[in-house]
Amino acid sequence: MRWTHKLTKAIIFLALMAYTRNTFAQTGLSATEQQLVDQIEMGVPKAVAFLEHIVNINSGSMNFEGVKKVGAAFASELDPLGFKTWWVDGAPFNRAGHLFASRGTKGPHFLLIGHLDTVFELDSPFQKFTRLDENRAQGPGVIDMKGGDVVMLEVVRALHAVGELDNMTVTLVLIGDEESSGDPLEVGRASLVEAAKAADIALAFEPGDGDPQTAVLARRGFTGWEVHAKGIRGHSSAVFSDEMGYGSIYEAARILTGFQEKLVGEELLTFNPGLILGGTTVSFDEENDRGSAVGKTNVISETTVVTGDLRTISPEIRERVKQTMRDIVAQNLPGTSAEIVFRDSYPPMGMTAGNEKLLAMLSQASIDAGYEPVRAGDPADAGAADISFASGHVDMALDGLGMTGEGTHTTTEWADLSTLPMQTIRTSLLMVRISKNWSK
Repeated sequence: MRWTHKLTKAIIFLALMAYTRNTFAQTGLSATEQQLVDQIEMGVPKAVAFLEHIVNINSGSMNFEGVKKVGAAFASELDPLGFKTWWVDGAPFNRAGHLFASRGTKGPHFLLIGHLDTVFELDSPFQKFTRLDENRAQGPGVIDMKGGDVVMLEVVRALHAVGELDNMTVTLVLIGDEESSGDPLEVGRASLVEAAKAADIALAFEPGDGDPQTAVLARRGFTGWEVHAKGIRGHSSAVFSDEMGYGSIYEAARILTGFQEKLVGEELLTFNPGLILGGTTVSFDEENDRGSAVGKTNVISETTVVTGDLRTISPEIRERVKQTMRDIVAQNLPGTSAEIVFRDSYPPMGMTAGNEKLLAMLSQASIDAGYEPVRAGDPADAGAADISFASGHVDMALDGLGMTGEGTHTTTEWADLSTLPMQTIRTSLLMVRISKNWSK
């Protein structure tokens, strides 16, 4: 039986009626916009069924076949809407790859961003879509971010149905390795960056901070770091002496304390040591973030390794903080040496005037559709995401437009199904209004 037939009266009622619209009276919708809203609400039962279908396909990042299968499911929905779809092979970065789709050559160029993979691999016990109650559904990736992907699909489906898709250019990118990025990362995101360079506006459909009344205007970037400290191996009775010095563990402790004393308290800046190994000898498996250490209480430590992450809100702050950390590392205790290595990963998505303007437009669309205003979420609550690779290349960017719920990355992940039509309506109205007033 096809997934489109797996509907019940309860799902239909929920999808069309559950979320509290009319909290504010609808006052600002044109005839076309009202038609768009009606089209979205009528399409929700099919959207919920499609969500169940793709959640039930395992697409853990390392299940390449499953990631491609979910991509094929979306391609089969996009092709009839006039999109040209293609698969970007992930072999060069050791992952499944990405689904791209494009349509149109005029008007504003929207880049819509999602991802196909989840954190739940084939060996996870969490594999199926399950209804919890009238308003909630549980399943692997149901909000992170297959629910957001469905919102994206329903946006373009509704715009096509009312003829508004012809007035804009739309590129969809569904990344296949967001949860466990391939290596090298810059190769894996090269196609996304190229798409962003051609676009005007980037919209992403992550669940944001879980509050349906917020959107993400800024995200902190992610940089990994490693400290390698060296000391002189010798009998512990000579520790602190001019001949033997302090040992690597004391040097690593000095460095971490220096980071804490110098940098703690700066807004939206965090730096976390997640793993430390120290002793006479250390074996560190960087690929899998694990290792072992051998030492004795009466031997001065020779080697210590510390790994951690650095999160900042702008490239400028990132580079300044990295230099401060280098300076601290260079001030060695007697008889020790140390170095720090950084690996920039996800770039920051900075707060811009364009992003603030986009939020204001989204909020007005929300009010006009009978929902509450939308406010900016706290960047501290937003982790790294793929829109950060695009935000520096477009005039405006916004994230957190997907379905909301709770429990991402856990076996209790659940979605508030009533936020599906709300997020679809808000984003569709936003895109139509930008298109109607586009003069670039």
